[in-house]
Amino acid sequence: MTRKYFVLPLLTIVLAACGGGEGKPEEQIQKKKQEIAKLQQEVKELEKKTKGTDTVQKMKTVSIASITDTVFEHYIDIQGTVDARENVDVSPQVPGVIRSISVREGQAVSRGQVLAQLDDVVIRAGIAELQTQIDLARTLFNKQANLWNQKIGSEVQYLNAKSQVEGLERKMATMKEQLAQARIVSPINGTVDAVIAKLGDAASPGVAAFRVVNSSNLRVLANVAESFAGKVKTGDEVIITFPDINKQMRTKIGFAAKVIDPVSRTIKVEVPLKGSGDVRPNMTAQMRIVDYKASNAIVVPVKVVQYSLGKPYVITVKGEGNKLQAVRRDVELGRTYNDLAEIKSGLTAGDRIITAGFQGVNDNDPVKL
Repeated sequence: MTRKYFVLPLLTIVLAACGGGEGKPEEQIQKKKQEIAKLQQEVKELEKKTKGTDTVQKMKTVSIASITDTVFEHYIDIQGTVDARENVDVSPQVPGVIRSISVREGQAVSRGQVLAQLDDVVIRAGIAELQTQIDLARTLFNKQANLWNQKIGSEVQYLNAKSQVEGLERKMATMKEQLAQARIVSPINGTVDAVIAKLGDAASPGVAAFRVVNSSNLRVLANVAESFAGKVKTGDEVIITFPDINKQMRTKIGFAAKVIDPVSRTIKVEVPLKGSGDVRPNMTAQMRIVDYKASNAIVVPVKVVQYSLGKPYVITVKGEGNKLQAVRRDVELGRTYNDLAEIKSGLTAGDRIITAGFQGVNDNDPVKL
């Protein structure tokens, strides 16, 4: 505003001095007018320079980024839990007192391996007694068979002796099975995760004595809300993150239930995992199910999208060097995820978009980097 008041004081001073100079008044007035015209010209030159300076000062500093084609994915975020398909609480088949424990926690075991032995003294004594009876019955049967071959004695005597031997042998097989049940064995291949039983404990069927886990056969289980049930199916891509161990993997859904649980109003989703020493049962897993994917998509940060009368637009730039100009581009938005938005139309690869400093920038405004 200062430059607008510069001419008037100067003009006043010059005119005030007109009466005190030498020469004719007309000549003095003409001379002073020439001086005034010269000063006015100088003022105009200064105003031009000042105007140019103001324009530069009004140019807003911005940051720009070139747009490139990329892959845009939209996800359904849910939380799941790692589960072992084979996570077994092992208990005895028959009641008994534990006399020995053959494994320790962390030990690898195979299917059928003995974990503990129950007291089987009574069963072994019964087997020994029964074996004596079998030996006697078999001797009598052999003699009766020899007589029968010689046509001596009756067929009934022969059949009774044979039946006696066979009955005792069946009883022996039953007792040996009972003897086998006096051992607690692992039903799967895996690792002993817990030894619950102690020497001298009275073990009972249904009461866990050991826990065996197969950590090479894991899966992630999660429940998906009913509202997403139509978007999730077997074979969909999924990104699983294990925040506790800072690990991430990309895989596919192995199973998605078709029936909605009537209580929770969710569907069950299962993702198989390959064996990994650092992934353990009951570990928390964050799942991102890919429900939309676009190749060669134009993606911009959500924060750069502005709205006018409800319609979205972004600010791009044209020009080079010190001659950059803002250009408003109306766009059509697709899906958004977190801080990214898909642009369906309005932008192309290679466009330069203002990513910072776009607030207050209008169409055709000059900008600088």
